[in-house]
Amino acid sequence: MTNVDVLTYAGNLANLNGVVEEHGERYEFFKADIANADQMDALRTEHRFYAVLNFAAESHVDRSINDPLNFIHTNVIGTSVLLDCARRHGVQRFIQISTDEVYGSLGRAGKFTEQSLLDPSSPYSASKASADLLAIAAHKTYGQEVLVTRCSNNYGPYQFPEKLIPLMIIKALRDEPLPVYGDGMNVRDWIHVNDHCAAIVAALFEGKPGNVYNFGGDGEMVNIDLVKMILDQLGKPHSLISFVPDRLGHDRRYAIDSSFAQRELNWKPRCNLKEGLEETIHWYVDNPSWWQPLLERTGRY
Repeated sequence: MTNVDVLTYAGNLANLNGVVEEHGERYEFFKADIANADQMDALRTEHRFYAVLNFAAESHVDRSINDPLNFIHTNVIGTSVLLDCARRHGVQRFIQISTDEVYGSLGRAGKFTEQSLLDPSSPYSASKASADLLAIAAHKTYGQEVLVTRCSNNYGPYQFPEKLIPLMIIKALRDEPLPVYGDGMNVRDWIHVNDHCAAIVAALFEGKPGNVYNFGGDGEMVNIDLVKMILDQLGKPHSLISFVPDRLGHDRRYAIDSSFAQRELNWKPRCNLKEGLEETIHWYVDNPSWWQPLLERTGRY
């Protein structure tokens, strides 16, 4: 297994502690930009790969609003480079990891299915939708074994502190105001990172080329309720909540129907949100040695 990462501000080699010891020569790290065709070709020349799993992405919506070009570079051009390189070097399978945000916003009822129209609301989600279309086109045009997976919001250990759940946990631990957009009534469906990884493995070996698979955690929750759960778990007062002006183009509700993936891939989410959130909170409480250096190094929060 080869891990390719350009190590942007969110990259952290400490996430790989123990991986080499566990996997030995079966694992290697390659620092490179997926949008650099020469670097990707050099890597494929050195190795023969069965599959490419494209997790790489600029993923923070707020930053995409302020600076879209980085998102186009990595998410669109990078995906195109990886697809072309995989085809030239005979890589059998390509898994494009995407997001439910490409579908836009739901009303009060219903869930996203694989047939839902793409209706992205931010530069981030537009860049991911573009990458998805490139991946599907590679299957239709060249016959590449490409699959697209779209998941709901991930949570769990080792998540960069700019994301909602670790941001709220760390600010609460520091007794700092917890910023909540708008009225806090936006709804997200949460999936534990372990369930998401299991779903991707199932898609890799059981998925049908050309298909899109939606992965949800059956964990719909209103944002303000999620923040209050975190505060309650940490024994902190709700008065730490600070409502701030809403994000531009902020989608109101996401919800994933993952029944097709469950049937086709023999997969289902196993971690319920309440238990998974408690475990995640404990992890951040117990591992300040992981997140404190990140905050100091990046200045991002």
